[in-house]
Amino acid sequence: MERLKRSFSRICLLLPTIILEFVLLSKLMHWFGNRVVWIETVLHIVGAIIILTIVRTARHLSSSIIWIICIAMFPVFGTVTFLLLGADLLISRTFKNITKWTDFARSYYVQDKKVMKELAEKDPDLYGDFHYISKSEGFPFYKNTGFDYYKTGDEGYPVMLEELKKAEKFIFMEYFIIEEGVMWNGILEILEQKAKEGVDVRVMYDDLGSFFTVSGKFASHLEEKGIRCIPFNRINPIIGTILNHRDHRKIMVIDGKVAFSGGVNLADEYINVISPFGHWKDNIIRITGQAVWSYTVMFLTHWNALSNVKDEDFAVFKAEPLRGRKDGYIAPYGETPLDLEIVAQNIYMSIINQSKKYCYIMTPYLIIDTDMINTLILAAKRGVDVRIMTPGIPDKKVIWKITRSYYPQLIEGGVKIYEYTPGFVHAKVFVSDDMVATVGTVNLDYRSLYLHFENGTYLYGSKKVLEIRDDYLETIDQCRQMNSSETKNNLLMELVISILRIFAPLM
Repeated sequence: MERLKRSFSRICLLLPTIILEFVLLSKLMHWFGNRVVWIETVLHIVGAIIILTIVRTARHLSSSIIWIICIAMFPVFGTVTFLLLGADLLISRTFKNITKWTDFARSYYVQDKKVMKELAEKDPDLYGDFHYISKSEGFPFYKNTGFDYYKTGDEGYPVMLEELKKAEKFIFMEYFIIEEGVMWNGILEILEQKAKEGVDVRVMYDDLGSFFTVSGKFASHLEEKGIRCIPFNRINPIIGTILNHRDHRKIMVIDGKVAFSGGVNLADEYINVISPFGHWKDNIIRITGQAVWSYTVMFLTHWNALSNVKDEDFAVFKAEPLRGRKDGYIAPYGETPLDLEIVAQNIYMSIINQSKKYCYIMTPYLIIDTDMINTLILAAKRGVDVRIMTPGIPDKKVIWKITRSYYPQLIEGGVKIYEYTPGFVHAKVFVSDDMVATVGTVNLDYRSLYLHFENGTYLYGSKKVLEIRDDYLETIDQCRQMNSSETKNNLLMELVISILRIFAPLM
């Protein structure tokens, strides 16, 4: 109820404008269709060209199938809509700035050649993955000198508060959801105090992700407290794919010495103060050492793209890292929808492909393309113990239905599926063979893999990878293993779900 109250004024402002825009667009296309036959003919031809182009160039055809069907069934409407959305991608000031600052930031990601040499000697079989992340995608590997994995938001939240209290120079925060409540209020109290002390405090949140959780004046209220604040990709009523690409990242950097990430947003269900979907199973990862620098650069890239005041030299935020015992290697990485590379999916698939004994996965949603399905099944057929953990209590029932529709094919292929009976799994974790893990924000669904800005932390060779494995095994004791017959539906429901799976990239 409180969420609805906060967003009611924004909905009242946006909804009439959106409805009017759709009505005008429909009438315009109808007018053209009835009066100018040659325009309709041209649109049919353009639509056919678009379909052929998608088929020829798409890196992930499963997520583009909706456009193929829409244009094929409704040539005029589908083609015009596609062209409008495509134009938005080209003219979006936000996206242009992100691309510009992403290019600018590349020079700040510097790979230590000695580290790559060590990795090549330690594990020649995995060196191709290391090369892909570092050389191809530009996210350096560092010697791990400290990370801590917290099995729930409840465990990690007090540590976040303690680290925030130590801040002396700057606090950078970038989150998909912020909601007023116990968690956010505890953080805000510290941020206000630090701002008064002269600490550079910056907060960035996704405007759509926080649409129902903060008011439209949230940013200005923080500015009044001395906290610099930017809503990412602010919602406006103009139709466009700009609405579709959200900032799903979770990043907190303190003085360049400590960084936090993981699946946890800044709202009370993430630390189980409230339980709308049963127990919330999530995680927080705390990073120290040189790897913090990559998260600092990631934050500054988005901040500078959206802020009117630019940081011309990121190096001023580079700190002498906290020292610790060397234990494996670590590589924070980012995902952007603004290029043709699907970094997160490639990393996930590489982990599965390289697994020899086991690959354990936690994900809140399971909406995947044929490449991922085949990769998971092939690993299982190679004798790898492939397990996927999903929620037992859904936060979105339609998405849960679609998630469950993938179970039969995977189970019949040898993949084991478990549902977390106490509540909702929000963690996004892969762990394999006691050597490799990734913890981050990337769900196994189209939105995270193809449409959102995301981040993750790749871990190799650390003893603490075993803590992630043990957390998985402890949690699976609270799960129910699924069989293919449990998710079978009648013919009508199967038809509905099949249609919904086509529209999954928009959900």
